[in-house]
Amino acid sequence: MLNYKSVNIITVVASLVLLFTSYFYKWSLWPLIIVLAIIWFLVTTAGSFFVKWNYHLKSLHSNKIIKENRIAITFDDGPHPEFTPKVLELLKKYNAKATFFCVGKHIEAYPNVFKEIIKHGHTVGNHTYTHANNFGFFKTKKVIDELQKTNAVVKSIEGLTMQLYRPAFGVTNPRIKKAIKLVGLQSIGWNIRSLDTTSRTPKMIFNRITKKLSKGDVILLHDTSLKTITVLERLLLFLQKQNMESVTIDSLFNIKAYA
Repeated sequence: MLNYKSVNIITVVASLVLLFTSYFYKWSLWPLIIVLAIIWFLVTTAGSFFVKWNYHLKSLHSNKIIKENRIAITFDDGPHPEFTPKVLELLKKYNAKATFFCVGKHIEAYPNVFKEIIKHGHTVGNHTYTHANNFGFFKTKKVIDELQKTNAVVKSIEGLTMQLYRPAFGVTNPRIKKAIKLVGLQSIGWNIRSLDTTSRTPKMIFNRITKKLSKGDVILLHDTSLKTITVLERLLLFLQKQNMESVTIDSLFNIKAYA
């Protein structure tokens, strides 16, 4: 699949070819250059918002070579004082494990809820400190500060140095790539997006998740609403009937979650 580097190379080569041909055939160069620039912009913009493209950086989205009948359920944007405990109760009830990509300021606000996640044997990862709507426009230094601040909060509360990162809004760019490399994080994506934060009904969300669910899949949910709790219980029942096991991300990919 195309990535940022290859698209830039193709764009430069195409520009040189246009320049060469326009010189010999007396073509009007600027309209073609403008079209090329628009194509580059559209592809790069799409690549920045679709984490599964691995356009700017490589993320782990699924593990289709896994032998066991396992999948990974992941939760973003917590911990939440009301809904995260309900998620933990359901996971315990069905003997399932999950990965929680937590927002630093929420960890600080609800440290006891965060501690319960660890206590229940789940994995935690970095989901930035503020989860700001304009995170994709942050400069490299600010991205680094966000990631390091969240890691520092977790270190102070549980003594863990997190190595997993879930891109906020699934957005990536060269600055984020540089930041996670400097902080020493592994980006984790997904291949099943539940869309549980939209206006879709629990039934629609459940059907979206389970329609083509197979071993090695990574499901994206959010521990921030009652609707997700409803979907989660149905999902865990479904997994039980299918003899599927929900494990942590580090188990699914056989990687380290903490340094």
